[in-house]
Formats: sequence, structure tokens, C-alpha cells
Amino acid sequence: MAEAGRKAKRILIGIVGGLVVIIGIIMIPYPGPGWVVVFAGLAILATEFPWAQRVLDYGKGKYDAWDAWLNNQNEWIRLFFIALTTTIVIGTVWLINGYGIINSFLGLHWDWMQSPIPFFR
Repeated sequence: MAEAGRKAKRILIGIVGGLVVIIGIIMIPYPGPGWVVVFAGLAILATEFPWAQRVLDYGKGKYDAWDAWLNNQNEWIRLFFIALTTTIVIGTVWLINGYGIINSFLGLHWDWMQSPIPFFR
């Protein structure tokens, strides 16, 4: 019976940790704690899966190296990455019809604000 409980715990940790990692990956380009959520998900997984601890250590090291590199760049490079991130956010909000919802709510009837993806309209 103890073995079944251990397996159930392992499966639950795998599901919860995996979902947290996926949500964090989706959040990465948006303002907020995307990477923190990814690392939290990996930390959850690392309580049961040794490979997750290795991925967590590797990911934290790469993140720290990227952060150090970006902070050592001139202002134009940093502004480029801010603009790139902003473009990704604006584009994905448009693609999932975020602006279309506002458009409908305000009664603007501006077709260009609607997502080009029929599923999201």
C-alpha cells in the first residue's frame, strides 16, 4: 500500500510541476515572473525527479549568464531586447484576440483589432 501512495505522490508532483513549468514558459515574454514560475515548476519536479534538479541548476546558470551579458551591453542593445519583448507581447495579445475583446466592449468595430485566427474570435 505504501508503494501505491508513493507512486500517486510522484505522479501528482509530475503533473503539478509540469503544469507550473508550462505556465511559466507561456509567461516568459510577458512582464512578470515567467522565469521565476519556470524555476518554481522545476523545483517542484526536483523533489521527486533527479533530472529536474540538473535541468534547474543548468537553467539557473544560463539565466544568470544571460542576465550578466545583457547588463554588460550598451543601452541600444538593451533597448533592442526591450522592443523585441514588447513586440512579442503586443503580437500575441492580438493573436489571442485580447484587443478584439476590448474592441467589442468599447463598441469600436475596428476590424483590424480582431485576431486573424478564427478560433480566437
